Amino acid sequence: MGIAFRYAARSDVGRVRSKNDDSAYAGRYLAVVADGMGGHVGGDVASASAVIDLTALDRPDHGGQGATVLADEIQNANQNLVRLVVADPRLGGMGTTVTALLADGDEIVLAHIGDSRAYRLSEDGFRQVTRDHTFVQRLIDEGRLRPEEAESHPHKNVLMRVLGDVDASPEIEVDVVRPRPGERWLLCSDGLNAVVRPETIEAVLRSTGDLNQIVDTLVELTLDRGAPDNVTVVVVQVFEPDEGDPAAPQAGEAHGAVPDPASARTSDELTARTAPAPGAPDGAPDGVRDPAAAESSAAALRRDLSARPHLLVGAAANATQTGRIPTVSDSVRERRATLVRTSSPDTLADPREVASALDRADAAVRSPRRRRSRRALAVLALATVGLLLVAGGWLAKSWISSQYYVGEDSGTVAIYNGVSQTLGPVALSELERSTDLRMEDLPAFAQARVRNAIPADSLEEAERIVGELRTSAREEAESPGPTPRPTGTVRRATASPGTTAPGAPTESPGGER
Repeated sequence: MGIAFRYAARSDVGRVRSKNDDSAYAGRYLAVVADGMGGHVGGDVASASAVIDLTALDRPDHGGQGATVLADEIQNANQNLVRLVVADPRLGGMGTTVTALLADGDEIVLAHIGDSRAYRLSEDGFRQVTRDHTFVQRLIDEGRLRPEEAESHPHKNVLMRVLGDVDASPEIEVDVVRPRPGERWLLCSDGLNAVVRPETIEAVLRSTGDLNQIVDTLVELTLDRGAPDNVTVVVVQVFEPDEGDPAAPQAGEAHGAVPDPASARTSDELTARTAPAPGAPDGAPDGVRDPAAAESSAAALRRDLSARPHLLVGAAANATQTGRIPTVSDSVRERRATLVRTSSPDTLADPREVASALDRADAAVRSPRRRRSRRALAVLALATVGLLLVAGGWLAKSWISSQYYVGEDSGTVAIYNGVSQTLGPVALSELERSTDLRMEDLPAFAQARVRNAIPADSLEEAERIVGELRTSAREEAESPGPTPRPTGTVRRATASPGTTAPGAPTESPGGER
């Protein structure tokens, strides 16, 4: 019998970003959200490549092997990102999150890496079913940070796991659940949950039976609240195909922004946009590396997509519509669609240029053994250096997080977590808590110590230092004031009726009291 998805999706560039690094795919058996990173050059390339690589899984015949199939395909997508960087070093450092749902018989396979999220709304309630692979989430898991502090943490966007050219075999979380018909799942990039609270997301998911209205409402809420990042939302509702729902999409099922977030298009319109252009050549055998083959592969991909109901949004939609989708093939049986960007922020590389770059990469692989050995040694050396840098960075972060100091906060004594230093624009500390001890109540020498930051190896030691400062302030308040020591030329007056009392100092002009 099995299950399938009704779906809706939308992606928007947001209020701050100049281009959309998010990509998403929604179909009857597959839903994927990917949030690319890499800045000006490669974020959209990474997300679009990963999503396009997974689209071939949108079919019902996985025979109970969906978990293995989905995990393997995500690893293949990661290898393609590595090969793209070899072909074009400008893409070095690009990466992407991936959160995907795959219908497999009566089960759903959930695969996840990064901080894009999956939420589930079922009879048992609403909950987040993925765990963010971020630095602050690790601090929360270790009990070193409270969940309510995560959104304001200065390093909340530091990712611990992504697809990209930094890890040959990244760790992907995979889970298998048995859903009930009617329940809803939401996949989203962090642009949504960064500004919209979970209880609001739940209320919107419950508000209507129109999935398109749900995704539109969630995106509009994000935009209204500033949308500092791209926002991409996919909503699927589980159903059993024998409910009378034919293989073709239902009304309202294949709507969304492709890529214009303000528009909604039917499945027929989407098919027209993704079908090969008139006169496009037929698909050539995989593994052929020439411009004509690259163009044929792009056309074959578009034909493949147009043959089934689906929705593609964000950078991946832009790639399929322009037709600039070069192919990286691992074998004659498997097609891996991937993308390469030029330095322009808005246009993808011409497939002829990419095919030429891939030819050069393959020629390097087929070079004599000596060149291969040197290349392998160079790659090994770079990988070793990278691992050392990552390890060093982790040690530094762990040490910084264990440090405290006592400093000043708006005229009061405060305790900070971290060290009193900055790394460029990034502060290496954050306010732990302020106290009611005023700086002006401290002796002068104590004020100077606090302004220069008093280091502490633990929170307990920082509390002890604050206690000592309180004692100093109390002693300062209880001690008699110092006898004035005037400077300048001073003369004393002789006591007489109506004059200053004996011993009272007077000053000449310029004297100090």
